[in-house]
This record gives sequence, C-alpha cells and structure tokens, in this order.
Amino acid sequence: MKKKKVKENRLVIKMFLCSLYLVVITILLVCSYKLYKEKEEIKSFQEVESIEDYTYIDVYKMSEKFAYFKDTNIGIHFVIEKENTGKWHTYLIAINEDEIEKFRSILDYTYEKTDRVPDKVRVYGYPKVTKDKVKELAIKNIKLFLPNENEVTITNENYNDYLTNTYLDTTKEKEDTFNLVLFITLLLLVVVIILFVLTIVDKDKIVDDVEKELKKTKKLIKRRLNKV
Repeated sequence: MKKKKVKENRLVIKMFLCSLYLVVITILLVCSYKLYKEKEEIKSFQEVESIEDYTYIDVYKMSEKFAYFKDTNIGIHFVIEKENTGKWHTYLIAINEDEIEKFRSILDYTYEKTDRVPDKVRVYGYPKVTKDKVKELAIKNIKLFLPNENEVTITNENYNDYLTNTYLDTTKEKEDTFNLVLFITLLLLVVVIILFVLTIVDKDKIVDDVEKELKKTKKLIKRRLNKV
C-alpha cells in the first residue's frame, strides 16, 4: 500500500513537471519563431533603419547610369518606386552593369520607347551612405530624370529630404547575421525538451529531488504537529 502511494505521488510530480515543461516549450517555440521571422524579414527601402538592414526596392522606372565605377563595373541609377496609391518615391541604386538587361523593358518605358507598362523589378541589397561625389552627380543629373511636373529643385540643403542620405547597393549579397537572442532561446528550448523527455522515461533527477523535498516537508509538518 505504501509503495502504491509512493508511485502515485511520483506520478503526480511527473505530470506536474511535464505540464510545466510543455508550457515553457510552447513559449520558447513561439519566441523562437518570432525571432526567426524578424531575423529573416526584409524591409522596404523606405522603412529601413540601419545600413545593416537587408532591404528592397520595387523599380517602376529607372534612369540610365549617371555615375560609374569602372574598376568594379558598378553604375548608379535613379529609380522610381510607385505605390498602389499612385504616390512615388525617387531613390538611387547601384547595380552591376552586366545585369542591365533585366531592366531593359523598364528603361524603354521610362524613356518612352514603348507604351507598354512593364512589370516592376524588385531589387535587394544594403543601404550605403552616399558619398559627396555621387551626391554632386545626382543633383546635376536628376532634373533629366524626374517627371516634368515635378517642381522641386534638389540642392545640397534638401538632398536628404528627397533622396535620403543613402542608396541601395544591390551588388552586395545578403549576409547571414548571428542573432544571440535567437541562439539562447533555441538553446533553452533544447534543454527543456531534453528535461521533458527524461521526465517521461523516469530518468530525470529533478523528479527525485522534488520527491525528496516533499518528503522532508511532510516530515517537518508532522514534527510540528506532534509538538502541538
């Protein structure tokens, strides 16, 4: 009878610990998923907060290159990104000029060589701070690209307001950044899963420790009651 009681007590402890582990595992799984999604999320260029953010622009119109780095074959272009509302934004992007053909239909449409509206081309990359030389060339050439109805004159003073202080460098591959919080969360998840499995197969020392503590507590309560 005593052995049966001990087994029942042990089973209760195991069930309690397993329930606790399941709750913790669920929480850690949800946190891991959210952290992973945040890590893999690609923001649009207008939402970017840091030059370390991998981002994208949906190119609707595009200029010919107005700046060119011969040693790397990289050209700087103006692009327009158009929202569904009709609102548009002008940005600068850097591309490898070997890839210019994938923008051919957009270039033809931009320079009115065709009336057919092409599909947008999404380009990915990292923001890069615009150097003074590129900024000077952008100010000098943007009037040749912007629509005629645009009445804003871009100057050094208002440059950042209209073109931002960065451009999208599409020649840089996405880097796999290490997320310490995600790593720790996954590590905790593995540890808790191991504890859960050990509890189920009755190999978890925690069950023994809890059982011992409960026995000590019971004895202590009995002694105090006897004294009373």
